[in-house]
Amino acid sequence: MDIELIEGDITAQHTDAIVNAANSSLLGGGGVDGAIHRKGGPEILAETRMLRASKYGRGLPVGQAVATTAGRLPARWVVHTVGPVHSTDEDRSELLRACYENSLRVADELGAKSVAFPLISAGVYRWPVEDAVRQALTVLRAAEPVNLRKAALVLYGADTAAAARRVAEAL
Repeated sequence: MDIELIEGDITAQHTDAIVNAANSSLLGGGGVDGAIHRKGGPEILAETRMLRASKYGRGLPVGQAVATTAGRLPARWVVHTVGPVHSTDEDRSELLRACYENSLRVADELGAKSVAFPLISAGVYRWPVEDAVRQALTVLRAAEPVNLRKAALVLYGADTAAAARRVAEAL
């Protein structure tokens, strides 16, 4: 699978699947989650409400992933995953890697050939950017999907993109 680092807006990515760094409610929020819901339109919210009413009444657990339509986004699906909040007292790296692993699995099972990821947990969940990139690339580089041929890590802002390139070169 080809892996690309892109500086940009995840809602503008022309891929089969876009990964949403969702909150456990699946009903929208701030950051990436809010942008995906706003630009994707009410179709995404309608499907996430159905998921809450059926399988995820208590919300989506951290590290898990589930798909919905992409609504008005330039993708076919949105794969929602809930990242862990960074902690200096507890190593939650395994949960962060699970977000990428489970999102890849869901996208691959859907038949997606391409997927775009945000830098999960690196925003309001305060995961240090360099380590968030390291965790993401560790999973993406080890993946052996059946259908997926391309994964993009979409980085918001020049500073984040520069840090990601430095980490990628060092790995």
